[in-house]
Formats: sequence, structure tokens, C-alpha cells
Amino acid sequence: MKAATVKVIKEELNLRSKEELIDLCLSLSKFKKESKEFLSYLLFEADDENYFIQGIKEEIDYEYQQINFNNIFYIKKSVRKILRNTKKNIRFSKKKKTEIELLLHFCKKLDELKSSIYNNSVLNKIFDREILKIKKVVSA
Repeated sequence: MKAATVKVIKEELNLRSKEELIDLCLSLSKFKKESKEFLSYLLFEADDENYFIQGIKEEIDYEYQQINFNNIFYIKKSVRKILRNTKKNIRFSKKKKTEIELLLHFCKKLDELKSSIYNNSVLNKIFDREILKIKKVVSA
């Protein structure tokens, strides 16, 4: 099945009634967890961006606490997972302020983590890449 363009979808949604739109949104949220999370953000958290940022920071803190320090492989895997989740939440917001705050918090926690283990090139590259992204966003 080939997906329709955004323009075609927008035109079709304009033709639908309110009840049909509600049903479409609910059925969309049933298929992918990310769709449900995005819909939850739009409905409940988009109005209060500071509350959203604070919740994501707490989630990042919790995920860093759950890292298995027995093996460097698990540390790297966990850091990548935390970064992936952080970027997903940044995509939901689409605000530069939110992006900067969340990436800075991620990098701060990663920096604290790096001091407790020996220098690892993968973790250093992740840290450096995210710092470059922050600088790029700030300069824009």
C-alpha cells in the first residue's frame, strides 16, 4: 500500500465530520506507541512546555540511574537508548528552547557518567556530536 501525500490527507480530513476525525485519531493511536505518545503530548502537554521539559528530564535521570555498569557494552547501549528517546521527545515539541534544554541535560548526565568510567571513544563521540548540535541550534 502506498501512502498518500500530506496535501491529499489534509484535503480528505477537511471533508470529514468531527466524529469521523475523532475515530480516525483513536484508531491511529492504537497502532504505534509513538503515535499514541505524540497524541498525548499534543493533548495534555503542549500547553505547558516547562512541565513537559521537566518530565523528560526526570525520565532521563531515571534512565541514567538504571544503566548496567557491569560491562561497557551495556553502558553504550543504554546511552544510545536514552539519546534516542530524548530525540523522539524533541521531535514532538519542535521548539528550539526545548531541544537545547533536553540535549544539555542529556550531555550533563553523560559527562557525569564519563567521569565514573574510563575514557571510551564511543561515549566521547556521542557527547561531542550532541554538543555540536547544541551549538548549531543556539547559533541559528
